[in-house]
Amino acid sequence: MIEAFNLDGKVAFITGAGRGIGRGIAAVLAEAGAEIAINALTETHAAVTAEEIKAATGKDVLVALGDVTTTSGVAAVTDQVMARFGRIDILVNNLGDAIRTPLVALPDAGGEGISDEALQRIVDLNMTATVLCTRAVAPQMLERRAGKIINISSYTAGSGGSGVVIYSMAKAAVVGFTRAQAQEWAGQGINVNVIAPGLYPEPRTLTEERAAQLAGWAKKRIPLGRTGELREPGYLALYLASAASDYMTGQTLYLDGGMSL
Repeated sequence: MIEAFNLDGKVAFITGAGRGIGRGIAAVLAEAGAEIAINALTETHAAVTAEEIKAATGKDVLVALGDVTTTSGVAAVTDQVMARFGRIDILVNNLGDAIRTPLVALPDAGGEGISDEALQRIVDLNMTATVLCTRAVAPQMLERRAGKIINISSYTAGSGGSGVVIYSMAKAAVVGFTRAQAQEWAGQGINVNVIAPGLYPEPRTLTEERAAQLAGWAKKRIPLGRTGELREPGYLALYLASAASDYMTGQTLYLDGGMSL
């Protein structure tokens, strides 16, 4: 391994990492040497992810259960990580979910527009959690004048998307938050960057029928002709988490097979 990519001795905390992109990121960072703490709301998928990482690397993964969309939940989760490892070197704000709901009911389409509760939930999952976790983890990074923060946005932050108006708004806000925070901490040894992924199906929950549908859609709509694999964001996260990216901050890197072109 090129030494700049070596994460031996580093502690990485990844939110929403029981499955999906977070799972792929956690696996790659562990293989690069990092100690891993993953967050999820329930243990169902997180425990499996922790077992997979241990089988591959021998590392005991901390599963820190809790709701990181609230201040109290973030405190409870980060306290678990700090108690186990004593610090957090790498924060990956991965929690998010694309809940497909129109802003208002469309003529002749039926259904209803988004409720206040659903609107707030989408914002909390896709933006608020990123802000709260960053605020909780930053003080110990600032004290050590060292840290890597990776925020997961979406290709829709730049393009928008029908049916995902609030999700797109929240993911665009993550990009704005990252750019501003990167400027504020530029002289403090902390790098803050964004990965904006495209479509990354979770094999654990993907039926054969749905996989075939997505494959057909991808051939028509994604320039590279396929959906992403979960480890691919992990490779980009490794770059952003390592010394190799020390001269990069405030940037949004699209990893979407060309969907944003």
